[in-house]
This record gives sequence, structure tokens and C-alpha cells, in this order.
Amino acid sequence: MTPSLTGRHALVTGAARGIGAAIARTLAQEGARVTLLGRKRETLQALAGELPGEHGFVVADVADEAQVRAAFAEARAARGPVTILVNNAGQAESAPFAKTSLQLWRQMLDVNLTGTFLCTQAALPDLLAAGGGRVVNIASTAAQKGYAYVSAYVAAKHGVLGLTRSLALELARKNITVNAVCPGYTETDILRESIANVVAKTGRSEEQARAEFAAGNPQQRIVQPQEVADAVRWLCGDGAASITGQAISVSGGEVM
Repeated sequence: MTPSLTGRHALVTGAARGIGAAIARTLAQEGARVTLLGRKRETLQALAGELPGEHGFVVADVADEAQVRAAFAEARAARGPVTILVNNAGQAESAPFAKTSLQLWRQMLDVNLTGTFLCTQAALPDLLAAGGGRVVNIASTAAQKGYAYVSAYVAAKHGVLGLTRSLALELARKNITVNAVCPGYTETDILRESIANVVAKTGRSEEQARAEFAAGNPQQRIVQPQEVADAVRWLCGDGAASITGQAISVSGGEVM
């Protein structure tokens, strides 16, 4: 069988590791030409070399408009118009609201929300010219509910979901779907850093801290990056043509 995404150019942001790397591998296996976008050239280059087929990478900070436009131009010149965009780049930092600095607030919005805005604007002309395509925003269960001590991150991810829904309506007649995938706590560097913070601040063991993060999931486990990638795979395929403006929660039932 011909892989389902053969001939399509997929650009994945925050692709160097974790969920982004899992998505890139999965889309490549489905036949897409994949461009990895991130800030660490060596890591991107190594991953691109592992993928089967015609793939490459571009280096950019998603919160920098000039860098984003240059990166998309480079990707377009190398692998053709972008017809699948996965906005995965993101950061999460915690602080009580009273101690959340303006710098932290802006950083969370810049990377998580403004980065999604800039990359989608950069990809949109290609999607329109192609007569259709897919935009998948990797949000979080933090786009669907509140969590204490990460108010800036939660606000940014709620913004991503609002943007997703608005764009889905704007583009509904253009054969372009826009959806959000909302993972719960997932086995990534962000989670490992959060566990380390809990250990450092509370004296709990790493095992105890990990169990606390898993406890919010009704399945009592941590989500794996491949599970998120599989949801993205489905949304990018022809079978999901009628799915748009949705928040697909990959969280073991934490959000229903």
C-alpha cells in the first residue's frame, strides 16, 4: 500500500525531541516529506538523517517573525509548498501567580501562542494555493482546564485552543482543517524537568513525584509521545477531512 501522506510536505515545529520527534517520525513513515523546525541545529540534523525518505530541517525561533518567514521560505524551496503544519513548539514554566513576572508571562505567550500564530500565518499561503491541507496545534490539557501554579502557560494554551477554533471556521470552506491535540502529562523533557523541580522543592523521591503527575490521569499513567503522534497522524489523513475545530484530548480520560 502507498503510505497515506505520500507527496505531502509536513513541517513540524519543536521537532528536535519528545513529542515533536515522534510526530516527525510518524509522518515520515506515512510518506510525507518532513521539515523539522527547531533551535538546535545538531539535534535536528541528526534526526533528519534518521528518517526514511526526503527530509530536512530549518533553524528558527518560532517567536521571531523574521526567522519564521526565512525558515518557511527555505523549507518551501527545498521540499515544496507546506500542506501539513504541526505547531508543536512550546515551553512550560511554573510559578505562583503572585510571583509570575512579566518576563515569564511574555515568554509563555510568545513561544506557545505567538509562535503558533506566526507559523500558521507563514504556512497559510501554501495551504490556500494547494486547495487544502492540515494544521494541527499541539496544545495540552492546560488548554481545556486550569492548573495551579502555571497560570501563564495555561493562559497561552487556552489561547491556542481559541485560535484553533476561530481558524477552523475561517478556513472551513477552503478544505483546510485546524485541530488541537491536547496531551496530558507526557514522557518528555518538560515532564522530567517538572519532576526534578518537585524533588528539589519538596524532598519527595523521583518515584513519588512521578506518581503524583500520573495520579491526575484516570488510567494512572504517563502518556507516551507516540500516542500523541498517532492522534496527529489520524488528523492529517484523508479520513479526518470532516474533523475541524476540535480539541482531541490524549489524557487517559482526564478531560472529557
